[in-house]
Amino acid sequence: MSAPAPSRISVLAFGAFGVGTSGYIVAGLLPALTGELHVSATAAAQLVTAFAIAYAIGSPLFAAATGTWERRTLLVAALAVTGAGNLFAALAPGYGSLLVARVVTAVGAAVFTPAASAVAAELTVPERRGRAVALVFGGLTVALIFGVPLGSLISQHLGYRAAFALVAAFSLASALAVRIALPVVAAPPRVGLAERFAAGRDPRVLVMLATTVLACLAAFMVYTFVSPLLAATAGVHGTTVTVLLFCYGVGGAIGNFAGGRATDRWGSRKPLLVVTVAITAVMALLPLTTATPVAAGISLFVWGLATWSFNPPVQHRLIELSPGHAGLVLSLNASAIYLGVGLSGVVGGAVLASGGPLLLPEVAAALTLVALLLVGAAWGRVREPREQVAVG
Repeated sequence: MSAPAPSRISVLAFGAFGVGTSGYIVAGLLPALTGELHVSATAAAQLVTAFAIAYAIGSPLFAAATGTWERRTLLVAALAVTGAGNLFAALAPGYGSLLVARVVTAVGAAVFTPAASAVAAELTVPERRGRAVALVFGGLTVALIFGVPLGSLISQHLGYRAAFALVAAFSLASALAVRIALPVVAAPPRVGLAERFAAGRDPRVLVMLATTVLACLAAFMVYTFVSPLLAATAGVHGTTVTVLLFCYGVGGAIGNFAGGRATDRWGSRKPLLVVTVAITAVMALLPLTTATPVAAGISLFVWGLATWSFNPPVQHRLIELSPGHAGLVLSLNASAIYLGVGLSGVVGGAVLASGGPLLLPEVAAALTLVALLLVGAAWGRVREPREQVAVG
């Protein structure tokens, strides 16, 4: 027998927490990974890249391949794959096998997140669907607040393998909870892979997706290497970094909520411009504003607040552009997010190797400045397409 509707959505949020922690945890494990694997920070960051690129490519591919699956079965399978990938990471004998484990984990995450959002909307009355989807995405935000700092703390005392093992256990427990709490949910009408990418023919959608890639690349090239950055600016390590990551996560949770409220009140354009300006300024000043542990805590809170205020107006704009096919354009945006995250390991690693950690936020600020220019050009300067694109 399935659980009441609020409990069902909470179970999906718990699953999203496990998936989000799986994706973000490498930033908190970076010191342990470099020490235990005897690799550079740049090499360790490629574990972020492997996960993110696999997610970006896999999300539309696996969504099309599993389009006829009953939704509860799909969610349970996705969480099981995520758990198996993390377990493989905990047991992986070396760096190469750990890279493979990250790809396996990403496959499960790429399937779970969009499917969980759709199921949350399906199981909720229309007037509460927005809050239901927000609750599922809240699980991803809570992963930043608790999951990443907890993983960092565990890795300091028990090693990175224990952190991956804990995430594996949580993901598998979430799979069991979904199986028990959710009813059978029929698959939606089938949408082919070509139809999914057809939304990209709209140049306005392409502009917003490019903005997402740049913003996520900028944010995560700094977040991934936040440990060496804080070591260089504030001279902090270990538990102090864990506390500072918690400050970032709290700011991110508030920013996600505030970005949604601001978008509801003023539409997508004004909040997106303001947030992108704020992110650019915060990034540019980060080497100066993280000189002491207290200042670093405040700076990371503001940075998380600004960064996580970005996505709600972007999603709102994409829905405005294709209101009849919102799920499809949002799935493309999810791929754009993880493409930016994936590139962050490569670009950030190159910047770290060539110019050191203090150069990372300056390059990130330059990227968000480009994103700001795209946002400014995204309204009224791109020709409307002659006909509405049909994407199923």
